[in-house]
Amino acid sequence: MKRTKPIDFTIVKAIVWDWNGTLLDDTAMSLSAMNQMLARRQLPLLSQERYREIFTFPVRDYYEKAGLFFNEKDWDTVAMEFIENYKALLPGCGIHSGTSQIIGYLQTRGYRQFILSAMQQQLLLASVEACLDAKYFESINGLNDHYAHSKEENAQQLVTKSGLLANELLMIGDTLHDCEVAMSAGMQCILFSGGHHAAHRLRASGTLVIDRLERLTELL
Repeated sequence: MKRTKPIDFTIVKAIVWDWNGTLLDDTAMSLSAMNQMLARRQLPLLSQERYREIFTFPVRDYYEKAGLFFNEKDWDTVAMEFIENYKALLPGCGIHSGTSQIIGYLQTRGYRQFILSAMQQQLLLASVEACLDAKYFESINGLNDHYAHSKEENAQQLVTKSGLLANELLMIGDTLHDCEVAMSAGMQCILFSGGHHAAHRLRASGTLVIDRLERLTELL
């Protein structure tokens, strides 16, 4: 990944939020969903530290790093096993500390807000509506399946539909993939270290890394 440019906060007009790991505090739950799969196969379980070192997109690569090896024909079955584990745990999952406050703050400052996620669309809508008032977001954009390949195309479409210049949108995510997505669409990016990737992995991108969402009140 090429290093990002310094953020120009003076031109930012809209915030594009990642959901999983950024607003939704689902790291421990995702780890539990994977460890259920590993335990079923009598494979070594992941620690949270190991999880945040190997989690990646596409998630198929992460599954293999976790120790799950499967044939091409078995991929759908393995992917859906994780999703079923995840969905069963999802109702017990909440949002990160400060999420409601920072979203409200940004609204009062006049920033437009969007959600861009690799979660399947209907599951995403249900998850957001269970945790937050969806009226804060102009659009909530997920994928049309459960395989979490990428969200680059949706990012580019979001920029076009917003009517803004790409660098007037600031994406906030918790993985290197979020940075890649932002760069592919021409958006600026901040990474949050409280989610699915370890802080040192995020810093390697060269973009700004924050450890609390509340830090945004100091920047925007």
